[in-house]
Amino acid sequence: MAVSETFHEIEDLHPIDIVEHIAEHQDWEFDRISDEQIAMAVEGQWRTYSITLAWSAYDETLRLICTFDMEPPTHRLEALNAALNRVNDNCWAGSFTYWAQQKLMVYRYGLILSGGQMATPDQIDTMISAAVLSAERYYPAFQLVTWGERELEEAMQVAIAEAYGRA
Repeated sequence: MAVSETFHEIEDLHPIDIVEHIAEHQDWEFDRISDEQIAMAVEGQWRTYSITLAWSAYDETLRLICTFDMEPPTHRLEALNAALNRVNDNCWAGSFTYWAQQKLMVYRYGLILSGGQMATPDQIDTMISAAVLSAERYYPAFQLVTWGERELEEAMQVAIAEAYGRA
């Protein structure tokens, strides 16, 4: 059953209420931080990803941030930045960045819902799935470039081969 089939009237649902329902449906750990924000933990193959979604009524945007710990050696930060640029060239929705102070790899995406549009459960579920799939796909490349000290081209081939190997 699609996530949207469990909703009858979405016109009055707040986007964070929809996210909470999806988290309950998937049996993910979550914390409703406020009426406008929810945080959850989603288990992947490589890591458990921390995902936060926040609604901004000001600019009518549902923001998703997916993070995982990453502490690359200082001498490999330049290689990590090159990998981020290459990975982001391959990401059509969302982008990665590294928050050095927090030691977090971050995937960000914003769904703009201007003019009073409403997010559907399927859109939100797709946002979350895309974040986890992107993190899972590129995690090995980030690790190979930083800790494995591999060349970027080799690390990217692993990410691309991984994606094709699961089709």
